[in-house]
Amino acid sequence: MEPEKPIVAESRVVCCDGGGGPLGHPNVYLRIGKEGEAVCPYCSRRFVLAEGADTAPAH
Repeated sequence: MEPEKPIVAESRVVCCDGGGGPLGHPNVYLRIGKEGEAVCPYCSRRFVLAEGADTAPAH
């Protein structure tokens, strides 16, 4: 199985619901850190920060 493409985010804080519907999971908010990506602990979706997006340092 081919891994899903990462979701490109415009902000360092993203929300994942697993795709919604009956196969989704509770909303979880993730912070994209210095490394430029975050992974959902429920469904393993990867979120990456868009180039030139929210360049404020992560806390």
